[in-house]
Amino acid sequence: MIQWNDQRLDRDGKRSALGRAALLTGLALLLSGCQSALEQSYEPTVSPSSNPQIVSEVQKNDPRAQLGAREHPRIVASYGGEYRDARTERLVARITGALTAVSENPSQSYRITILNSPAINAFALPGGYLYVTRGLLALANDAAEVAAVLSHEMAHVTANHGIERQKKEEAEVIASRVVAEVLSSNIAGKQALARGKLRLAAFSRNQELQADVIGVRMLGEAGYDPYAAARFLDSMAAYARFTAVDPESDQSLDFLSSHPNAPQRVELARRHARAFGQQGSVGETGRAYYLAGIDGLLYGDSPQEGYVRGQTFLHGKLGIRFDVPAGFQIDNKADAVLATGPGDVAIRFDGVADSQGQNLVNYISSGWVTGLKPDTIRAMTINGLEAATAKAAADRWEFDVTVIRIDKQIYRFLTAVPQGSPALITTSDVLKSSFRRLSEAEVASLKPLRIRVVTASSSDTIATLAARMMGTDRKLDLFRLINALSATSSVRPGEKFKIITE
Repeated sequence: MIQWNDQRLDRDGKRSALGRAALLTGLALLLSGCQSALEQSYEPTVSPSSNPQIVSEVQKNDPRAQLGAREHPRIVASYGGEYRDARTERLVARITGALTAVSENPSQSYRITILNSPAINAFALPGGYLYVTRGLLALANDAAEVAAVLSHEMAHVTANHGIERQKKEEAEVIASRVVAEVLSSNIAGKQALARGKLRLAAFSRNQELQADVIGVRMLGEAGYDPYAAARFLDSMAAYARFTAVDPESDQSLDFLSSHPNAPQRVELARRHARAFGQQGSVGETGRAYYLAGIDGLLYGDSPQEGYVRGQTFLHGKLGIRFDVPAGFQIDNKADAVLATGPGDVAIRFDGVADSQGQNLVNYISSGWVTGLKPDTIRAMTINGLEAATAKAAADRWEFDVTVIRIDKQIYRFLTAVPQGSPALITTSDVLKSSFRRLSEAEVASLKPLRIRVVTASSSDTIATLAARMMGTDRKLDLFRLINALSATSSVRPGEKFKIITE
């Protein structure tokens, strides 16, 4: 069993998308006791904003607001801090203000925070704390789509779903503890625990559907296109397929997911939107002022966390870069870089401070890895840098562990594959051979990607506009995705489109 600081992995050996997700979660825990160099390089402001976008302050005497206030700093910290841009903040404030007037509780005040994360997400905390990521704003194509997301989250607040779910979770925790103590680990105990998880999952699915219904009503009453909810659900599903390592993997078996499956929600949203009229004949999309509000929006990774360019990770502040094999998907987080590839292969990269300059062979065998095979440890150099590598094994998994020193930092690669997979050597070899320092010129050339709104000329086509995209080797697919274009869509002169460039 591989172990860092007594954090052990539970490996079930499933060869599926769920198995990959579990493996990545385990990798994230492996080094949780050590502060990484990547984490040290980024220090977001995590205190609650003193300038709420919608109201001057939330209700101070409301216990629900107190719950939200307690969790707010953790949310902001885990999503890379707040994204501050006056134009984008005014845009989101305008949308939220229109929705507040027609909400279930117009007297409810809201604090909305744009999170500095490329993830596609939005959620709410009790007391009126609303969150939307800049990644979601980049995917949306008009104000109505963002209004659909925010109205859904506002519905959670007005319906007190956060409080209800907290109570339900507390009850399930107590019930699980009693079952575990009385029935130990026998079959009856496990079945009782499983039933508890199913009850909790079904409860949250009902909450999501209720919020969808309320949200569509708010959309229509605020004058927005009520069909935007279904439209954006389709866009989010398309984005999930685009970013999946295995686009054909069946996620429908994940029945403990807190969200209903997309087709069910899309059909529900369309059915309730019909109460306001036929699609295309009711409500405003707000596309023009929305695109103006997100022009220049930061896209993808923030500079403090490094950049992903196709199969390459680059970090200007740390001055390093490396590649992952073709077919791998890189997930750049504040404290580590994770990557997953075909055949249940996973990679974790991070770094730790090394002020003492310890011998790397001694470091790799110093006890932070159990399951290590001592006879595989060897010193080496990687592109002129001091390094050491070793193999380890755990249950049905095999690992390559490689450490590299640059100045007073030790960088660490962990590659995990199912036992017997030839991908262990081929994957780790790509990492090792490609890891190197960046030159000063390379560091100076690194610039963040942004959403830029362009106007199509008479000579433009989807292909010519997509060719201007940067940061992806799937330019045409991503261009169609962020502009919600179908395979038969065309370009008209004067029409505005989003592209991703520096």
